[in-house]
Amino acid sequence: MDWTALALSLKLAFCTTLVLVLVGMPLAAWLAFSRRRWKPLVEALVALPIVLPPTVLGFYVLMALGPASPLGALCERFFGHRLPFTFLGLLIASVLYSLPFAVQPFSAAFASVDPRLLEASACSGAGPLKAFFRLILPLSWAGVLTGLVLSFAHTLGEFGVVLMVGGNVPGATRTASIAIYDQVQSLDYAAAGRTSALLVGVSFAALVLTYSLRKVRLFP
Repeated sequence: MDWTALALSLKLAFCTTLVLVLVGMPLAAWLAFSRRRWKPLVEALVALPIVLPPTVLGFYVLMALGPASPLGALCERFFGHRLPFTFLGLLIASVLYSLPFAVQPFSAAFASVDPRLLEASACSGAGPLKAFFRLILPLSWAGVLTGLVLSFAHTLGEFGVVLMVGGNVPGATRTASIAIYDQVQSLDYAAAGRTSALLVGVSFAALVLTYSLRKVRLFP
């Protein structure tokens, strides 16, 4: 079993989930409460990775991060090296690919909060930020937890986007899914079976934990 590839997958999944908390929650809050007429356009863009083939998304991300594009040149100047076929480039692609799996549960949970509670909070003088952390987030924890686990599990099993943007660099971008592909290509079905079984076990355990915690009332 390729433990290095497995460790890299877990690192990528953890980092992607962390970034999605920072990026996805503000976006989800805007989608939940905004009344802008162009909100459906943003919702469609967020959901696009669900319907796009991973290779298509990976291709455009690769082109966007490449040195020939303005964004790629800016990133190269800022980070000091090219992003394709690096862990950082892989992280950016993974965040884009897993974005809807975090934002949609977040947004649905935020939107389910009783509007009367938000009105009462505003009348008591609480600002939007205070209301979010003291009211909306505690009441939406089950949906937030679902989004976090789905993002983690989805990133853990990525293949097409990982291969397009990260390639197959051992110790840098070679994830567990790429390792399984290589093992099958080399007819090492035993090793592929062990790695696959481990990923199934981790994903299943994460989902069981999520559904179990959702039944626990953390807030009265």
